[in-house]
Amino acid sequence: MTIPDDHALVAQTCQPLDAVASAELRALALRQRRARGILITAISYVGGQVEDSIKLLPKPVARQIDEITRKALLRSFDLAAKSRGGMGKSIGSDRVHRAMGTLTGALGGVGGLPTALAELPVATTVIFRAVLHVAETYGEDPQSVETRMQCLAVFGAGGPGSEDDGINTAFFGARLGLSGAAVQGLISKVAPKFAAVMSQKLATQTVPILGAAAGAGTNYAFVDYYVALAHVHFGLRKLARAHGETAVAEAFHAALADQT
Repeated sequence: MTIPDDHALVAQTCQPLDAVASAELRALALRQRRARGILITAISYVGGQVEDSIKLLPKPVARQIDEITRKALLRSFDLAAKSRGGMGKSIGSDRVHRAMGTLTGALGGVGGLPTALAELPVATTVIFRAVLHVAETYGEDPQSVETRMQCLAVFGAGGPGSEDDGINTAFFGARLGLSGAAVQGLISKVAPKFAAVMSQKLATQTVPILGAAAGAGTNYAFVDYYVALAHVHFGLRKLARAHGETAVAEAFHAALADQT
């Protein structure tokens, strides 16, 4: 008697994509297309105008941004989940997270680049927490290491204004390692992209006082952007659990192609 492997068992339990699932995939594809939005486009433009000022900074400062980003992602990996317990569990809507991001961005932009750098870890945690909340709404366990690894994968999506923005479907069904080394390895892959995104955010906050308005706007936009990508990522994972990863990925890419 031949015992089927795990993949065969999964294949046997998967249901073919029906009209409802196909409609959900088209909606997710449209959400990804719209993720950048008018506000993100505007911020990308404004950021581009002042980004030269960051390029003129000494290399140690650029390395500092990268290092702060890496540490912020690692810290957020633990802190975001802990903040979902107790009273923090009631603070968990997309709207609330956008408001939290707006407030921290305004405070971070008051003093220009120094306060913006200090605010960067806070902004990262707010975004991570927002992504984790989305994961929970799609049936994921916000306390599990696997779910938080998938949240990190969302941070690895292309940033606002980049040519490769959007969800990397190689991650949504991936069986990610759950060891400390695996977390560090994923952060090493994700951090450079996220650091580039945060550099664009910091570029809009370089002018003291005026940077407060820019910080508020960019944080609102970035929270909104990553929340949208999280809905796509975890929406795909939910569909994949019912219909299989290959079928969902192929249908999703086809839906994206139809919208070009």
